[in-house]
Amino acid sequence: MSFLNFIKSKTFLKQIVLAVVAIFVLSFIMLKWLKITTNHGEFETVPELKGKSIQVADIELKENRLVMEILDSSNYNPEYPKFSVIEQDPIAGEKVKENRKIYLTLNPSGYRKVLVPDLKERTFRQAKPTLEALGFKIGKLTYIDNIAKDMVLDMSFNGEKIKPGDMLPKTSKIDLILGNGTRPTSE
Repeated sequence: MSFLNFIKSKTFLKQIVLAVVAIFVLSFIMLKWLKITTNHGEFETVPELKGKSIQVADIELKENRLVMEILDSSNYNPEYPKFSVIEQDPIAGEKVKENRKIYLTLNPSGYRKVLVPDLKERTFRQAKPTLEALGFKIGKLTYIDNIAKDMVLDMSFNGEKIKPGDMLPKTSKIDLILGNGTRPTSE
């Protein structure tokens, strides 16, 4: 039997038709299965969680069939309560599939502590940007008799003297004792 006769035979044509039908049936079944398992066209709306506590955020996410994933944060935001949500990803209002992880960044309990630098015998002009770069604030400036004008002689926090190497919360107000440029009088 020649190749052309085989292609024209009823057996070959039946096999081709059966193969095409099998491909269509398998494709139809696979598409239906994918639609069912992936919930095609079904979405959940991400709720607004900023400023809410972990417990409230968890309840709201469970109501929307979403999963909470907590990310650690070192960025304290005083505008939000402690341990509340300060950021979320994806953002509120986005449409996502059910059981999608929603990443939440929480507000820590306070500012992290920062090492106090050694500023003794530096001018106020040098000390101020150094403290501000570390996140500290300049508190009260007190001048005492010392020949070195505007030189940092001592530092204090909440009325107590501090020394280089002490740890203070970021944004703490550090009071400086500076020289006023007059020679101390000896009594």
